[in-house]
Amino acid sequence: MDYWSSPRNRRWLLWGILAVSFLLVNVYRLSTAVLADDLMAAFRTTGGQLGTLHAVFFLVYALMQLPTGILVDRIGIRRTAAIGAVTMNAGALWFALAEGYPSALGGRLVIGLGGSVIFVCMLRFCASWYRVDEFGTMNGLSFAVGGVGGVLATTPLAVLVDATGWRTSLSMLAAVGLVAAVVTALVVRDSPERAGFEPIEGVPEQSRLTLGEVRTHGATVLRDRWTWVVSVLLFCTGGVNLTLFGLWGIPYVVQVYDTSVTVASLCTLLGGVGSAVGPPAFGWLSDRLERRTEFIVGGGLLYTGALALLAIVGDPPLVVVGAVFFVAGALLGTFVLTYPLIKERHSSRASGISLGAINGASFFGAAVFPTAMGWVLDAYWTGEFVGGVRVYTVTGYRVAFGIAAVAGLVTIACAIWLHRRANAVNAVDAIDA
Repeated sequence: MDYWSSPRNRRWLLWGILAVSFLLVNVYRLSTAVLADDLMAAFRTTGGQLGTLHAVFFLVYALMQLPTGILVDRIGIRRTAAIGAVTMNAGALWFALAEGYPSALGGRLVIGLGGSVIFVCMLRFCASWYRVDEFGTMNGLSFAVGGVGGVLATTPLAVLVDATGWRTSLSMLAAVGLVAAVVTALVVRDSPERAGFEPIEGVPEQSRLTLGEVRTHGATVLRDRWTWVVSVLLFCTGGVNLTLFGLWGIPYVVQVYDTSVTVASLCTLLGGVGSAVGPPAFGWLSDRLERRTEFIVGGGLLYTGALALLAIVGDPPLVVVGAVFFVAGALLGTFVLTYPLIKERHSSRASGISLGAINGASFFGAAVFPTAMGWVLDAYWTGEFVGGVRVYTVTGYRVAFGIAAVAGLVTIACAIWLHRRANAVNAVDAIDA
């Protein structure tokens, strides 16, 4: 009872309830890598069509991010998250029952529509229940939940699919998600005050915005050049990672190294592990050292080098592929430091709008890169089928990873711009002081 009566304790339980839904968001959005062969066989798709089936989730997800920020700031975390969770899991049931490609496309779209609101709700919850100097750490922990979901979407999902079939597996996940949606509606509260507590010391006031404030803050966020530079950076890094871990990473390992889906999923599992440990680690270091852009620049350099290695070599030893995937996932922790950067530039009362504005960029990338890489793979396809599934060439995969490496170069340019601007701002602040 004492645990429940303390706002500092209860916030962890409420955050954990939201985290369950976000965990499922990541399982759903990355599940197509494990399901790729099953989906290509069930719906008789080309690489480009499979890329589109994967990407439609991210397209609607991206389009919903700014509206989500407005919804969270206007009607609150609890209602937005609960409605989103119900919608997402209903879409998962639809997808599991789909008999044709158009129906599957519709189900996948509904999953993305519902899932699109969950992460911004988590970040808005953190802004409402945690101090400013805790936000970087909580931001990292929230992203780590996505990494855990990414892990579950690899080998564990592959084992479950082997045991029960892909349709039954998705139906089981949807049932769990619907229970989480009900618990969210019943238990989660938007702020300590709405839970019956006094405000937590050091937590900025987070009252709901009026329509006039929504317009004002929205215009301010969208006019800010930092918003657009960060969005380009996240478009590249988020888009590439979600494509590698969520779609083409497993087919690449299966076809180039002649392994099973379960074995290949261990490589993307390493990417998920990296995504789970990197964000909280870099978030904690950033809060303690009071440094952000230095980590972002260093992450961009290492990230680009790792992707370029796969593009140049094509088929390095499998242990190297696993290491590249782990590094790419872990370095996500440096790129998500852009979230506190943007949050700190705008009013704390509009944190949903500012975070939603940049969060959509990753998912626009995840809507573009899968189809683009699928087109490349189709272009280099030699006409070979195995079990009704297209078998792609090493050359095709090298070109696809080349696209990812070019995206890494753009990331470096954005990171350097942010670093130079941040230093300029700090210098001005030092002079004023």
